[in-house]
Amino acid sequence: MGDLFTAAAEDELARRAPLAARMRPRSLDDIVGQTHLVGPGAPLRRLVEADRLSSVLLWGPPGTGKTTLSQLVATASAKTFVQLSAVTAKVSDVRDVIAGARQRLGERGVGTILFLDEVHRFNKAQQDALLPSVESGELILIGATTENPYFEVNAPLRSRSTLFRLEPLTTADVERLLRRGLEVEQATADDDAVDHLARRAGGDGRQALTTLEVAVALAAVADPTERSTPPRHVTLADAEAASDIKSLRYGRDEHYDVISAFIKSIRGSDPDAALHWLARMITAGEDPRFIARRLVVAASEDIGMADHTSLLVAEAAARAVDFVGLPEARINLAHATVHLATAPKSNRAYMGINAAMRDVADVPTGEVPTHLRDASYSGAASLGHGQGYDYPHGHDAGWVDQQYLPDELVGRRYYEPSQHGAEAEIARRQAERTPPPSTGTTP
Repeated sequence: MGDLFTAAAEDELARRAPLAARMRPRSLDDIVGQTHLVGPGAPLRRLVEADRLSSVLLWGPPGTGKTTLSQLVATASAKTFVQLSAVTAKVSDVRDVIAGARQRLGERGVGTILFLDEVHRFNKAQQDALLPSVESGELILIGATTENPYFEVNAPLRSRSTLFRLEPLTTADVERLLRRGLEVEQATADDDAVDHLARRAGGDGRQALTTLEVAVALAAVADPTERSTPPRHVTLADAEAASDIKSLRYGRDEHYDVISAFIKSIRGSDPDAALHWLARMITAGEDPRFIARRLVVAASEDIGMADHTSLLVAEAAARAVDFVGLPEARINLAHATVHLATAPKSNRAYMGINAAMRDVADVPTGEVPTHLRDASYSGAASLGHGQGYDYPHGHDAGWVDQQYLPDELVGRRYYEPSQHGAEAEIARRQAERTPPPSTGTTP
């Protein structure tokens, strides 16, 4: 009787399960997307079908199929499948799994696969506890993570695993998934409703199916006569009502990738792209002071003397972030972003300091020339300090040709002005004043 009630309860739970759970693929052919991993002849598919999979890390955004893939591995393998969540598991749980794996292997020659969801949530001690068993092969680890494993997974464990990256689903992939979901729900939908849901999913299949389930329910409420009489029909209004504000994926990996795209868009003089990445960071809750600091660096690294006002604008925006705060400071950040993106570009000051620092580290730098030494204190004159120094302001041009570098570095040229923006005028003045560098002395 107990078994009868248990079976009935399981059937009822299956009927009430979320749409994404009810639609979980039962074979590799059912998976939507990830063809680079599970398509015909793809590497992960071949390993799974041959039951030759060694420890792997599945890295990808939410809703891309990491858990599904692990469960399909379990179905295809003769090994015992054990699942843990790094959110709740302790070191003792890991040791229990290892002990069970060792016993199964010794008694029956059966291997064990451990699927560890959210593996990046394991601390160093927990990850280290897995190492000996993973290294010996008595335990095959499938770790799933939404975070960059190069940041979050210990190097020893990472080096013993094969990394497979899952990509966000394309809009076309999500549309296919949604139409399958409509069949399961015994519903229909307008094309513009499906398109809206697909585009709002952000490549997350699970989110798309969850939103579709809400949209179908809203369609039934909108037309009470259809509540129990499929097919229900989802309109664009239902889809829009079911779609909440899109939650941006913005973990540690995105933190670095988005700021990189932001700076490269500024460097590439694309204000529209730069504003997009700025909006993405602000919406995701990025620290505005971090954004401001990167703008200050970019002003000198990528623009420099081509537009000497850029550093002033960036620094003013940084001060505005502290003085005004968000949300208004987004305007100041946008002001600085557009200014820097549209300014003429030069990295010559940045390249110059790098070259000078290489020489300081690698080349004998010599003494300060006598005529440049401090002559302000008593006794300095007796040492010859300052003798022969020619005061530039004593000349009509405000400049005089004299040696400023140490003897060992005479002729070195670190700053080579470009022909961009205001730096073109600097280049003209430098050309009038500076003799050509000696052969082989330009870094």
